[in-house]
Amino acid sequence: MGISCIKRKLFFHNKLSPSVKEIKKDLINFYPPPITETDLSAEEQEIVHHIKNKTTKKNINNTTRTRCYLDYFKQFPEIHWAFLGHMVSRNGGWNMTDLKGDLLSKLLSVEEQNNFFTFLERGNWLIFQDVYPQLLLYQESIKRKNNLFHLLPVIGVSMFMEIIWNHFWEHGDEYLLSIALVINEQSYLEKRVIQNPHYQNTVIDTLEFKLQDFLSLNQILFPYTNGKEIKIIGQTIHHFASLHDRILLGIRLYKVLFEGENSPDFFKWASQHPHTGSRRDYWPQLFNDINESTPGKVFKRRTKNCRLKPGSHRIYSPKLKYAWKNVEHEEAEKGDWYSKWNVVSYLEKDTQKVDGDILDEYCETLERLELAILAKETIL
Repeated sequence: MGISCIKRKLFFHNKLSPSVKEIKKDLINFYPPPITETDLSAEEQEIVHHIKNKTTKKNINNTTRTRCYLDYFKQFPEIHWAFLGHMVSRNGGWNMTDLKGDLLSKLLSVEEQNNFFTFLERGNWLIFQDVYPQLLLYQESIKRKNNLFHLLPVIGVSMFMEIIWNHFWEHGDEYLLSIALVINEQSYLEKRVIQNPHYQNTVIDTLEFKLQDFLSLNQILFPYTNGKEIKIIGQTIHHFASLHDRILLGIRLYKVLFEGENSPDFFKWASQHPHTGSRRDYWPQLFNDINESTPGKVFKRRTKNCRLKPGSHRIYSPKLKYAWKNVEHEEAEKGDWYSKWNVVSYLEKDTQKVDGDILDEYCETLERLELAILAKETIL
């Protein structure tokens, strides 16, 4: 199903489902009084402090965040977003280590590599520090058998999600919660990262970012095991700077993960393969986390249809802990992204299936990268 079909479905329908109508009504009529920690009971303050401390402790790097999402999903499988977040965060880690791997490191300067990593790391960090407290608050609510979502504003979460979590507590709509979290996290990133002047100048508006877009490097891959063979399916986004397109991508990724015939296989693969940041995690025949290249040797094409040419060494894809040091982040920018109720249009469920076939496109991307390296070396 194409993006244009989803756009028509989301924005040109005349009726909202009862659930979405209810959320729309709640958003329009919701005028919560300002609340701070000093307004809370001693027990509530203890809950908030526990959540903040645990979030800080786990928000160290891409591998710690990615592991947390999977561990949480194992404990609360009704929170589908936790597994979606895990699989997307894996891709974030692979994109980070690609910058130090065999291919992109030959196309980007050290400064450009650092800029791209900072961009990816900040987004990964921000999403975790916003969404993980929500997950922990749900855990506390289950533990205490009491709705605690009135505490969300105290930990800096949008009022949009307070309405959504209250609805989930009452109705248990797993799809609606997942898509609402997609909307929330991408909207949360919009001003803090995508529209941030620093990242606009160093990443978004650069030729290299547009080159990545042209080369289809914004591919999200979901590996799974089919017998003994590793398979991958996923989706591609060509306009990463577009909030609308990122939300639609999240919807499609959810459908691939949870509504396709391979749904159980993704979880099985993820559980059996801890995330290291290296693409060797899912494709050891093509990638290795040890550099097999000979320093100073002239670059030659090594892949065809995602297979190594005879006599070729594997593509270097380092583990994250060897590629990048941990980053000390500045505090997240304050402010609630939510302003208009019409974002609920994204919550309308589409029953059409999403085609996750991405293997040929990904193989072509690797080959185009190799050609780009050869062209660069020829020019130089």
